[in-house]
Amino acid sequence: MTIHVIGLGVSQQAVLTANAMGALKQAEVIIGSPRQVETIFNIAVDPIASPISNQAAKGQKFIALPKLNELKTLLTDLANKQVCILASGDPLYFGIGRWLGKHATEELYFYPGVSSIQAACHKLGISLQDCDAISLHGRPVETLRSLIRHNQTLVILTDKHSQPKRLAQECFDMGYHDAKITVCEDLGYDKEQVRSFSIEDLLRDLPIIDFSELQVSIIETGISEIMPQFPGFNDELFITGKAAGKGLISKREVRLAVLSLLQPSRGDVAWDVGAGCGGIAVEWAYWNKAGQVYAIEHNDQRFDCLQQNTQRFGVVDNLKPIQGRAPQVLDSLPQANKVFIGGSDGEMSELLAFCWMQLPINGVLVVSAVMENSKQQLLSFRDELLTVGNANIETSQIAISRGEELAGQLVYRPNLAVTLFRFEKTPACENKEL
Repeated sequence: MTIHVIGLGVSQQAVLTANAMGALKQAEVIIGSPRQVETIFNIAVDPIASPISNQAAKGQKFIALPKLNELKTLLTDLANKQVCILASGDPLYFGIGRWLGKHATEELYFYPGVSSIQAACHKLGISLQDCDAISLHGRPVETLRSLIRHNQTLVILTDKHSQPKRLAQECFDMGYHDAKITVCEDLGYDKEQVRSFSIEDLLRDLPIIDFSELQVSIIETGISEIMPQFPGFNDELFITGKAAGKGLISKREVRLAVLSLLQPSRGDVAWDVGAGCGGIAVEWAYWNKAGQVYAIEHNDQRFDCLQQNTQRFGVVDNLKPIQGRAPQVLDSLPQANKVFIGGSDGEMSELLAFCWMQLPINGVLVVSAVMENSKQQLLSFRDELLTVGNANIETSQIAISRGEELAGQLVYRPNLAVTLFRFEKTPACENKEL
């Protein structure tokens, strides 16, 4: 069985290449939304056929696109049929093509059309290489917080939850008070319109502005007074349940050192054990969108702060707060290739052994310690690994003093020194125990 995935472009009537037209006319089953079917109906079937009947005069059958968790079953049921799946715009650019590539076992052929992102940029004369495109379709609007940057042109595919007023509220909450939002509605249709608004315009209670469901929003951000632009968030930005900058989070200087040792990479599955209020976990997820971070914390108050910070920084897609005590709760998580232990609650030796044994070859374990007892357990662990010869090991101590005013004079107040260890698993440890 083969599936032909046809991008319809951005037009009231589909504009198709000769190859796409040929695939469409040969199809026995056409799957798409009612709006998509309407754009191709006059070229796919005989003029006398009606989409309402669900059966065209020449034998083509139309099926409404189901939810993705039902689509795989539908495709199995259509084995040995010539199938076309309709896609808005370009199926491999924030379209259904990505899902099909991961889940469909059939042979796939793709026919690209102009995407609504391209059409919106051309409508405004924006070069595609000068903007960033994202999709909030079916995703939490809070995701925007982890993607938006200073002086950025951000093109957004939206849904009913990410309407312009909601986008404006997010911009305002993140300090982008001078941002401009341009809404491109019904692109390619007779009722197409393009309107630009300030944040203030969209957040006014009156008049209420109605927008089409078929839209692309473009945000020109300007400068934020709040959101970070580079690794090393100010401690004051985190919610800790204490005064700004206080509470159980790793301080900025230590956080940067830990992230540097971890070297976050695309495809990582990461554990932050003893995550506290989420200082490490949040930045880890924020700067590595293509990785998954599981943040484990058992304390109720700290876990609540961790959840709030996950929302605050918009890392809701790739940061998973897990409440429980390690190492017991770790058994239920996917295997990690990067692990940070920031708090052990008296279980350091057991945690080290558990996390090390589950790491794959070339996996990395980074551990911080302040108390002497924890340091001694780390030194013992280091000695064991050196005896077996199964790791590359790096260690350092960080002692930070921050400037403060005292009686009108500058003084530096020291924080407790933090000892960091980095253990990288080498091929020599394969099939061996500690």
